[in-house]
Amino acid sequence: MAMESIIKELRHLLVTVFLTGLASFIVVPAITDVTIAALCPSQPQCSLAIFLSGFQQAATGVGAVVMTPLVGNLSDQYGRKALLTLPLTVSIIPLVILACSRATSYFYAYYAVKTVAAMVGEGSVNCLTLAYVADKIEEHKRTSAFGIIGGVASAAFVCGTLAARFLSTALTFQVSAVLSMIAVVYMRIFLPESVPVRASGLRQPMLDESEEAHVKEEREITDSAQRTSGIFKRLPSVRNAICLLKRSPTFSQAALVMFFNSLADGGLQTAILYYLKARFQFNKTQFADLMLIGGIGATLTQLLLMPIIVPALGEEKLLTAGLLVGCINVPYAIAMCSAFGVVVRPSICSIASKQVGPREQGMVQGSLSGISSFANIISPLIFSPLTALFLSEKAPFDFPGFSIMCAALAMIIAFIQSIMIRVDPSDVGGKGCADPLV
Repeated sequence: MAMESIIKELRHLLVTVFLTGLASFIVVPAITDVTIAALCPSQPQCSLAIFLSGFQQAATGVGAVVMTPLVGNLSDQYGRKALLTLPLTVSIIPLVILACSRATSYFYAYYAVKTVAAMVGEGSVNCLTLAYVADKIEEHKRTSAFGIIGGVASAAFVCGTLAARFLSTALTFQVSAVLSMIAVVYMRIFLPESVPVRASGLRQPMLDESEEAHVKEEREITDSAQRTSGIFKRLPSVRNAICLLKRSPTFSQAALVMFFNSLADGGLQTAILYYLKARFQFNKTQFADLMLIGGIGATLTQLLLMPIIVPALGEEKLLTAGLLVGCINVPYAIAMCSAFGVVVRPSICSIASKQVGPREQGMVQGSLSGISSFANIISPLIFSPLTALFLSEKAPFDFPGFSIMCAALAMIIAFIQSIMIRVDPSDVGGKGCADPLV
């Protein structure tokens, strides 16, 4: 019954997430072949492709660290739907480029535009989606709701991967571009706006009343120059981010888990496809098969198991269990076992969401996304050189999967940190973030 009420409340958001995910995931199995064909024709291994992919991931992380907390904070003021329009619209452009041609010149144009688009919107869509859920769903249902959002995204992943098996490379990018356009139009027409309201005793905000009064006062300024200045004053600062970490030990622990989990995920993302391509000559169909196994498991876990096991275990134990499975799974790439690892992020987001009031959900989810993006900056700087080195003939010793093992070590650190998380309601309230930090 709870699941039905969540789906009814979020139905238009779920459709938007599905269409957006389908458009994004349908091109994933093909992009490795397209990249290598454009940069290193007739070669199974391409160091340039690995380094360009790593640079794009790092650049995307830099942009997301800046943009995601900013977008999340602005959505607390102006609404989730209004801010969600930008990243969804920008993501259409690079897909249209490869829909026209996969020649080398078109690929470089795609690469440049995709990097800029990802810097603007890579983490923003997820941040705004989670903040929207927090606006609409009660605290005790949020973990299940976050899981349902992840399950719909995994379902889009499965459908996109299946579709990629039966579509030509050219048609794959054309279909993806059309789906992205449909997602934006559907979202603008059907998704209700969500502007957070003031807390009603649920959680005291971390930002104190003096700062909120300052925001309200600035809103009343009609002069154009002063209004622009007021907007910039409301943007999240480093001081606010530090305050979120200092005010709540629970949030700071969740942030550490998010960092190391994202570092491990980024390392695996950097290494695994090129490792399989170089060592086993995987092609688009085999990539799709591997992704399909993990995607189906992730969908079933988030849509069917999470609503059942969350009330029994709680977010903390579920988080630890997911990371434990990830530690065992990453070095051996057992795709079906990795399905349980998808519970990690919904659990972290739910734990953090419960530490703040309604008007700070965008800031908190944006801060978590920014931390994840920061890990994505560091990850390719570590794993791209390692992957290229150990797949080459210049490797210091014979261990082609060395970078994958390093990703597993980062996951183990996240697992150890998750064991220490203890949710304490006394973490929140009291002295606000606008007060001087000591």
